[in-house]
This record gives sequence, C-alpha cells and structure tokens, in this order.
Amino acid sequence: MDSTRRRLLAGSATFGLASLAGCSALDFALGNESLSFESDAAVVAEATLSESPYQESNRTSDTITRTFEAGGQSREVEVTNQIAEYDRGFSILGQEYRWAMFTVLSTPQVEVFGEAFNPVADMSTDDLVAMIQDRYDQLGNIERDSTRSVDHLGESVEVVRYRAEGRFTEADIELDLTLHITTAVPVGEDFVVCFGVHPRQVDETDSINTLLDGVEHTA
Repeated sequence: MDSTRRRLLAGSATFGLASLAGCSALDFALGNESLSFESDAAVVAEATLSESPYQESNRTSDTITRTFEAGGQSREVEVTNQIAEYDRGFSILGQEYRWAMFTVLSTPQVEVFGEAFNPVADMSTDDLVAMIQDRYDQLGNIERDSTRSVDHLGESVEVVRYRAEGRFTEADIELDLTLHITTAVPVGEDFVVCFGVHPRQVDETDSINTLLDGVEHTA
C-alpha cells in the first residue's frame, strides 16, 4: 500500500491499547518495568472475501507507547494494535485505482489499577472521524450523512456514514468520498473498530455491510 493511502486511512491504527504480556503489575507499580500489551487480530473471514470484490492488501502491527500515572509516578505502557486492510479497484479518469478501502483495527481493553486506559471505548463515531481528520490533511469537509444498523461480530452495530473530500496525490486529484465507521465493539479482551472509504460516485454500502458482517476476532 502506498504511503498516501496509508496516511489517508490508517488514522485508526493509532487509537488504542491489548492483552497483558511481559512484566508484572507489581514491577510496573514499583517503577521497575514498563507494561506491554498486544491485541489479537480481527480480520475479514476468507469465506466473505471469496465472494467480495475486496482483497486483503496489508496486515500490520502498530506499536505505540503511552505514559500512565500511578502512585504519583509516571510509567510507560507499550501497546501493540493489529490492523487488517482491504481494497478494491475502480477505473477513474481512464486509470485503475484501488481507492475503495476497508480497515479493521483491533485494540486492547486495558485497565490498570482500576482505570481504563483505552479512550476508544468512550468515543463516538464523530470523535473517531475527527481524530482521523486531525491527523490526515487529505481528508476534509467531513459531514455526517446517515446511520444504519449492521450485523457485526455477533450483534447489531450502528454504522455512521459521512460525506468528505479527499486528495490522492498519486493522481493529483480531489474526490468526493463516502466514509463508513463503527463505534468500538468489545470482543474478548479487545475493542474492534472498522472504517471504510470509497469514491462517492459509486455506492459501496452493500459491500461494506458484507465485510462488516464477515469480520472475525481471532482470540
């Protein structure tokens, strides 16, 4: 995946935190060690992909470090999120571009000394989209469009659709876009957030719904 698309879409990759690994909470409290967390992956099932025009384009781990205050002292918490990305091509202006994309983020439910450490749990879709917009200047003029309920990870989940504008530097053009985003869904010891985007001139709603229904958490 080229760097422009990653900057445009992977804002969700820096959201959160995952299941306990590494040193003990006691070492953490005493300041002897940092805590390390890693989420399980969430992916679109192969059976769903086999009947979809979307293909897996990238699967990565994203590690970030956050500072947590405990006992009047600062401690570092290292968190590894799992990101799976899918795309499909469209012919626009006589060229083939893979500008329809779907991203699945798995990020941990972390609680340290009774305090939740992943802000994703309390974020609305407006909050999540604003975070993406703040970090990636290729997205602009984002407006909420509509909401719908979709089967996702064994329950009915609200998906919010937005209208936006985006610049794709490899073609040096701007496009009207449609965004689809879910709130964080708790699964096992993680949260899962899904984010889709495609040119507004094509309606990918049914395809996005199918991908959402096909997401599996690997725990």
